[in-house]
Amino acid sequence: MDRARVAQEYSFESKIAGSAKAHEQAKQVIPGGVTANIKHFAPHPIVMDHASGSRLTDVDGNQYIDYLLSYGAMILGHGHERVKEAVYQQMEQCGSFVFGTPHHLEYKMAQKLVDIFPSMDQVRFTNSGLEATLLAIRLAQAYNDKPKIAKFEGHYHGGYDQVLVSVNPNIDNAGEQAEPNSVAESSGMSDSDLDDTIILPFNDLEATGAILRKRQDEISAVILEPVQSGFVPADESFIKGLRQITDELGIVLIFDEVKTGFRLTVGGAQHLYGIEPDLTALGKVLGGGFPVGALGGKFDLMNLMSPERGGDILTSGGGQKVTDRALFHSGTYNGHPTVLAAGLATIEYLEEDGVMSDLLRKTEQLRHGLETVYHRYGLPMQTVGLGTIFNIILSQETVRNYRDLTEIDLETRKQIDYELLDLGIYTKPGNRYSMSTAHTEQDIQKTIDAHEVAINRLLNQ
Repeated sequence: MDRARVAQEYSFESKIAGSAKAHEQAKQVIPGGVTANIKHFAPHPIVMDHASGSRLTDVDGNQYIDYLLSYGAMILGHGHERVKEAVYQQMEQCGSFVFGTPHHLEYKMAQKLVDIFPSMDQVRFTNSGLEATLLAIRLAQAYNDKPKIAKFEGHYHGGYDQVLVSVNPNIDNAGEQAEPNSVAESSGMSDSDLDDTIILPFNDLEATGAILRKRQDEISAVILEPVQSGFVPADESFIKGLRQITDELGIVLIFDEVKTGFRLTVGGAQHLYGIEPDLTALGKVLGGGFPVGALGGKFDLMNLMSPERGGDILTSGGGQKVTDRALFHSGTYNGHPTVLAAGLATIEYLEEDGVMSDLLRKTEQLRHGLETVYHRYGLPMQTVGLGTIFNIILSQETVRNYRDLTEIDLETRKQIDYELLDLGIYTKPGNRYSMSTAHTEQDIQKTIDAHEVAINRLLNQ
């Protein structure tokens, strides 16, 4: 490594010395110093102090244009006035943060989602997207009374055993592309988790159909991200074919739109594709910056949760019969009024004339500007994504699934991302870019210019 590179690394590390110190302190009382493994990156994460609009400021006072946006949740940017006003108004009018009883915002948000998503007849709220996908799977298994589910290689649906399978498998262990192996992504998982989760090849309809038909008597549901990782879209022919096959076989089709629900368009990927899944899991943007999840779907499925179908298992001495049991779903904070107020304010703002179209325009402006810079320097690069999410792929080869992503130049991408952190452009190294309504034309130009500086630094090493 040359002297210029050493000086650059030393300069940046000195700029974030406060983050290093804060991380070391956190490690004493928090495993690895982070409250979620995804928040970590080497040599240590940058610890933030405050944020406003499109900007983050760390504990050392360094400012960054934020493209992580809490993994896409902050579509209006940080601290949007409409969201803050809705939250303050809810707390003032209701006089409490939470009731533990039904309240009017539950109906109001549920009706909003039913109006936006034609696939939804009814809605239940959870506290995270993970909980929403977990509930979707339980519901599908209760409906079809079959022991297994199928998910796609490279798709992430939350950090629980049933779906923490073949999210980022080593290719040596992943099996044949047309019939992938089930690979555990965490210690502490049992063999039954792998046996009960069948892995499918994304964007390969022939192979997917063959697996589903061969194992149709075992599979209750297929769950997928219609846009893998938020940026690798399903081929239109693939997703329409998948809908036809699952209909034919009586398998419940679950869309995990936690990332995409309000980011491709207000109605999510299913609106763009013209597909109605049986169940849809939502999260992230839905909470306006607060923890939230929701599951919506067809009446025949959703009604299995109705408490009118059976007794309350948490009431002692209920004496309910096995035949009376409803599918159990509960949670003290489900449908939290403060969270729903923030989420409604967010959705209503996105629905205003010109808001989403302007956000999509700015996303395309950034993507085009970045591609122009990289191509000017002769670097193989493309931006891949739909709507307001994309990722930078250092390859000109078509990317359609997880295995294609293993062939791209991840190391150079990460080197550029570390340079960008020093230049005040924030996303976790290697992660996708999410846009917000708070990003300005100046932010976009500064980001494009920073990429050019970062490229020059690498080329001059």
